[in-house]
Amino acid sequence: MKASLVQVAFYLILILVGLKQFKVMAVYSERDIKDLPQRKRVNFINSLSGFKSANLLGTANRDAQSNLAIISSAIHLGADPALLGYINRPASVERHSLENILDVGFYTLNHVNTSIIDAAHQTSARYPKEESEFAATGLDEQWHDGFDAPFVKQSLIQIGLRYAEHYTLLNNTVMVVGEIVLVAVPDEVIHEDGLVDIVQCNSVAVSGLDTYHAPQKVKRLAYAKPDLPSREI
Repeated sequence: MKASLVQVAFYLILILVGLKQFKVMAVYSERDIKDLPQRKRVNFINSLSGFKSANLLGTANRDAQSNLAIISSAIHLGADPALLGYINRPASVERHSLENILDVGFYTLNHVNTSIIDAAHQTSARYPKEESEFAATGLDEQWHDGFDAPFVKQSLIQIGLRYAEHYTLLNNTVMVVGEIVLVAVPDEVIHEDGLVDIVQCNSVAVSGLDTYHAPQKVKRLAYAKPDLPSREI
């Protein structure tokens, strides 16, 4: 059967905009997902939410013993008050970061950039509580006056948070909510309207559990209104 002109035009447009064509869509039922081998299921499900931010979570206990862990679950919760959340692992494993946050009340989020991907990923290894991931991975602690948690010196976007509250979710993971009380970022990457250009800082994104990407800006669009078409700014 010959393709119609409309079909030909459609596929040409897809080629021009760089969209890859796949011949078959795999459809997984709930039963199919549950029947996947455990490791494959973990990788499969962790990939579905798309690109996620990569941050290093910095904490310390009351003796200033530092702890550092990579996370990909940081989420914006609000601008006024300025709140961020993240998801902590269940209590079935040691939770050094959460213990420090609940005890001290402060923690940091530090953007992973292209120059520290390997070291940042290594912080996911299960080091003993008494061994700092900073020292183990070669990342440097940076302390800002009056703030009781360490930042990552090599990170170009550093966020200091004060613990606000936490919730245990249905799978026993813990959602931690913090209020932003300190930000350190290069002045030249802040736009006039306040947007922080994370691409200039080489911040990276994560897909799945272990795949890192360098984002590239496609376009920025004006605030959407129902009576106006999208407009690039």
